[in-house]
Amino acid sequence: MTLKPPPLRTNGDIRLIRTSLPLVRENPQDCPRGNAVRARPHLEQVPERVRRKPVEDFALGPVMAALDAIEHEGVHSEDALRKLAGNRKYHPAHVRWAEGAVRNYLAARRATEADRQVRGRAPVSPFRGEWTVVNDLHAPGPHGAIRYERTAWGRRYVSADGTERELWLLSVNSVKRDRPMAEIAEAASVAAIGAPSRAAFRDIHRPVAGSTVCPERVRVVGVGCGDGTHDVLADWDAAECARRYESHAKPVLGRIVSDDRLNPGSSCVKCEALSGCEQPPRTPGLLGATAPRRPRKRRSVSVSDLRAYHRCPALFHLTRVLKLKSPDPESAPIRRGRAVDAWLNRTHGQGSCRGVPLPDALAGLSEDEQPAALAMLAQHLRACPLDGIGPEESVEVQKRLTVYDPEVDTVIVADADLLYTRSGGWIWHETKTAARSIWEGRELLENYPQLALAVLMMAAGVPGGDARRSLVELEILYENGSRCEEVDPGEPDTLATARRVIRELASGWAGDERYEPAPGDQCGGCEMLRHCDAGRALVDAGRPV
Repeated sequence: MTLKPPPLRTNGDIRLIRTSLPLVRENPQDCPRGNAVRARPHLEQVPERVRRKPVEDFALGPVMAALDAIEHEGVHSEDALRKLAGNRKYHPAHVRWAEGAVRNYLAARRATEADRQVRGRAPVSPFRGEWTVVNDLHAPGPHGAIRYERTAWGRRYVSADGTERELWLLSVNSVKRDRPMAEIAEAASVAAIGAPSRAAFRDIHRPVAGSTVCPERVRVVGVGCGDGTHDVLADWDAAECARRYESHAKPVLGRIVSDDRLNPGSSCVKCEALSGCEQPPRTPGLLGATAPRRPRKRRSVSVSDLRAYHRCPALFHLTRVLKLKSPDPESAPIRRGRAVDAWLNRTHGQGSCRGVPLPDALAGLSEDEQPAALAMLAQHLRACPLDGIGPEESVEVQKRLTVYDPEVDTVIVADADLLYTRSGGWIWHETKTAARSIWEGRELLENYPQLALAVLMMAAGVPGGDARRSLVELEILYENGSRCEEVDPGEPDTLATARRVIRELASGWAGDERYEPAPGDQCGGCEMLRHCDAGRALVDAGRPV
């Protein structure tokens, strides 16, 4: 189905279509209609939405700022890093991470330049502008546009004679080795035929000074700023760039600018058409939180996010907003839970577990970790919730459910382990692995707040069906047994408890603009400790943690 802009409650010029590399990835969690709207950068929500950010929420923001100063202004790297530390728009721990990320990036650049020299290829130098492929039409085309712009965000380098260009694609943690070929082909194509340009906010890309000679060869390099890993993703001549674009990127571009399908999720926060969109369902007050004193840009949140915030606001900002990851291995319980979930998801996607043999081993686990995980799967096989389910029933595995709380301008997301229908109602089934029972003395919904959110969503009509026949289930798998609990989302006391649990988790998060660390016993095992001055000071002081 073809998008017919402008969508309801938007305004602006639809005659410009601009695509970028994130759109070409076709992330299955993204909304196709939202991507088509994003490809029309002059469309705006009516009334205009707030865009204020109390603190920087783009992990690579300070990295790019420091690299611009180093590569384009000749500032010494240490001076550029000191300047970052004085910029109050960055969280202090974000700056600590960025310092290492900049050094990692510069080390990767030195290594690739040394490799170029060994191979007898000309050196490349930083290029200040962007490269943009522009196609102007005399009359509006099938999508209503008279101008198409293709862009590729990254850092750009060019040889002195203009015959070689490099485009570096930055990742936050490690180098992405699974980028789709469409994205790599589009990056190479933009680098191969793009003209030097620059654009201001809500403006077209305008030409700037620079070599307009199309290069004979293009390299696309991926780099992980968190650990310095890097890889050459493409090293093609101009003809190969053109061939790859035609076969891989062009078909994707045609789809993304016209697709009108809806898939609500966390990407709704970026959509200018959200206020007039039929999805996601509106649930005013679901979080039970007071709106921030000063309006801020729209956000998304999950129960996992809120639990991270409750543990430490700084940890939440670093891991949940900036998406920073520690290079240290995950703990054994997390690896075990992930391996069990992955097997269950694959098996449930094919139907019931009845009669399915246990695997000999699960991927990602050591030999010593296998017995416990396989024993937990054996417990599940004895009472899989899909046993005996009729062919007329529906089953959804890892279904993303989304609601929008306009009172705090927040998109709330939950990924249900398993959803299935039974006699007209929906059953929301969560599966957890545990070494022992941990909820004695506390409300079930307090120990597992994802159940509280499930109750609130189902009470609000998500995912639908007959509310009187709908349930929330929790299955706990142990090595030597299992336990299943049922929660009725229509029961008044249960609903009141769910509201209290979510309100207590969300109340501090909703108005926080600083995300201060909360030093305590958890600091010793914190994955972000190396970037947190307060946590390191506590641990270094020798306080028991």
